[in-house]
Amino acid sequence: MLTLVPVCGPDAPIARANPVAKLAAVVLVTTVALVAGDWLTPLLLLAALLIALPFTGIRPGPLVRRLRWLWFAAAAVVVVNAVFAAEQIGRILLDLGPIEISSGALLDGTAVGLRVCVAATAGVLAFATTDPTDLADALTQQLKAPPRFTIGSLAALRLLPLLAAEWRQITTARRARGLEGGWNPLRRARLFASTMFALLVGAIRRAGRLAAAMDARGFDTDIPRTHARHQRMRPADWALIAAALAAGTAAVTLSAVAGTFTF
Repeated sequence: MLTLVPVCGPDAPIARANPVAKLAAVVLVTTVALVAGDWLTPLLLLAALLIALPFTGIRPGPLVRRLRWLWFAAAAVVVVNAVFAAEQIGRILLDLGPIEISSGALLDGTAVGLRVCVAATAGVLAFATTDPTDLADALTQQLKAPPRFTIGSLAALRLLPLLAAEWRQITTARRARGLEGGWNPLRRARLFASTMFALLVGAIRRAGRLAAAMDARGFDTDIPRTHARHQRMRPADWALIAAALAAGTAAVTLSAVAGTFTF
């Protein structure tokens, strides 16, 4: 079931951190992973994220469920980059006629896949421990984001579980009427397209009603808004940012000492 409710313990240190601090930590870790061109730096960053897992309050089961498709995509990136590398460098590990995979191409593909894993894991750890309302409050208070954009984005996020429920209702209703694709891929594709179109029409209508309701309640006014819940940057939040910076620096340093670090 699609849900935006945090899947962490409420007393976990990272769960109590300011959402802006968590976003800054994610940006720092992801930037280091994307800048580094070797495989060791993102591997060390991934190990640091796994070490930080107990401080997030997220159990391994929910984390794996949220990450399984992202990690599968990272594995696919490794395979694609290894098979379709511009040049096969090093020892040939696999030779199947036109398909060759060398050690150099495999390392390069692994480096790209590990960078995807770092970005995905860091993002999931941050957003799975953050309430969307707290995130909107922090964006408007700490980063001075426009309230109209922030509150509109929050309302859109709140509608995602409703869209998932509507998708299940549409598919169940069509299945009850005998509209199933079966084993015919063309029929399944047509059924999927028509279901998506019905969901899109309902989402547009709901968005129009929501926009009118928000404007009627004064969300479009130029009067400065007040906040029911104040978000502040505490020493623990700055410590989280410093820890992310230290993890990135340590990963780069260890990779440079090992002689693998490249941009």
